[in-house]
Amino acid sequence: MTTINTFEDSRLFAPPPEAKSRTELGQDDFLTLMITQFQNQDPFKPMENGEFLGQLAQFSTVNGIESLNTSFSGLAGSIQDEQALQAANLVGRSVLAVTDIGYLADNGLVNGAVEIDGAVSNVQIEITNASGEVVQRLNLGEQSAGLARFSWDGLDSNGDRAPSDHYQIKARVVRGNNVESAATLIEADIESVTLGQFGAGMTLNLFGGDALSLRQIYQIT
Repeated sequence: MTTINTFEDSRLFAPPPEAKSRTELGQDDFLTLMITQFQNQDPFKPMENGEFLGQLAQFSTVNGIESLNTSFSGLAGSIQDEQALQAANLVGRSVLAVTDIGYLADNGLVNGAVEIDGAVSNVQIEITNASGEVVQRLNLGEQSAGLARFSWDGLDSNGDRAPSDHYQIKARVVRGNNVESAATLIEADIESVTLGQFGAGMTLNLFGGDALSLRQIYQIT
């Protein structure tokens, strides 16, 4: 007499896994629905060509949007790769950036420039510390149109060495009896680059801890 283990047999004949439900319709589903619609339409009121073409246009639009999204995803990946390549080329370079904050390192200098749109009788540079105290003033004298370069040796008005820190650097130009403020450009070295995410641009991390956007860069050397 043969004995059958029902527990083992039940494992051998387990029911097939349930099919996962779908929440989206593909092209095959759309065509199946359309054929079914043709087969069950009222022969006395057939679907007009306009309705048929309208349904095809809707499906084509959906397909086009999906293809466009795929293309944009590929383009975004290419742009990010290009950003990474640009970032690798920027690390270690010196830039002239549109900013009024300069970092003075130990025994270092702060170099910069002022862009002038016409001849002036004098260009004045005023350097203040974090407390708002004026540390030094520089007079560049007469300047023609273009970049008027300046360099601060890190000495204050008493001839003493200023501590390593961030300093605000403002510029004024003198035209006759008129004194006008002007934007300063500060030289800095790029230590690293942070790639932008979710559509954001690159961030340039400078020596001294400052961070600038690529749009603030006036010149790369």
